Amino acid sequence: MFHDKLRKPAVAGQFYPSDSGEIRRLISSFLSDEPFKEDALGCVLPHAGYFYSGRVAAETVSGINIRDTVVLLGPNHTGRGEVFSVARSGRWQTPLGDLRIDSSLAGLFLAKSDFLRADDAAHQDEHSLEVELPILQYFKTDFKIVPISFGSEDPGALDEIAAALAGAVSGNNLLHKVTFIASSDLTHYQPESEARRKDNLAIEAILALDEKELAARVRREKISMCGFAPVTVMIKAAKLLGAKKGRLVRYQTSGDASGETDSVVGYAGITIN
Repeated sequence: MFHDKLRKPAVAGQFYPSDSGEIRRLISSFLSDEPFKEDALGCVLPHAGYFYSGRVAAETVSGINIRDTVVLLGPNHTGRGEVFSVARSGRWQTPLGDLRIDSSLAGLFLAKSDFLRADDAAHQDEHSLEVELPILQYFKTDFKIVPISFGSEDPGALDEIAAALAGAVSGNNLLHKVTFIASSDLTHYQPESEARRKDNLAIEAILALDEKELAARVRREKISMCGFAPVTVMIKAAKLLGAKKGRLVRYQTSGDASGETDSVVGYAGITIN
């Protein structure tokens, strides 16, 4: 049946464990004190293997109240499917259980935007959204999702999509029922000191909710931030919905986990409210 189509995990056993008990033990090992819970509208999370970025993602998610529907914004690494792809219906499976797509909200987004397209091909083997799900499920089991994949950084399209997302949420009184998550790693394969310098510039712009300054810094410094488009859309949509500030929860690089500092990837966990 169309509404019951199932997307099975593409990277379980690679980016994160395939065993549910092992996932829970690993996430638990990333956490320390019970955090203060923010009622955040959204957050930026990394999407590398849990060994490298799981602590950043888990600490960030542990400090937010996950709402009824999580709108997942991520880059398209595979190049498949539509340029701006919304998974419209069905379920996504993880080792911690199935998550149903919020078809109603997905439909509202599609109706509001000329750029978004209903499409599953872009999501089939893409890891950037999948890896966030078990971490979210560790803290909350009863939520729906709307996965959206970005294959372009066209400024006009991103502005229109951000306005469409915000308009659908505000126009249907869903502000307190939706959490936005933008999935992005930061600098890729630079020496540790250079990655930290560049990433600090990007993080400053995100914390200021200044998507135009973020774009300028990414261009000027050649910051290899794979989820630039999703983060830009989330910042703009969040501001339209009343967000005023960002907060850096944790930053680290792959070198913190591996000890290799010659060529690292940067990871930030940021809340937006």
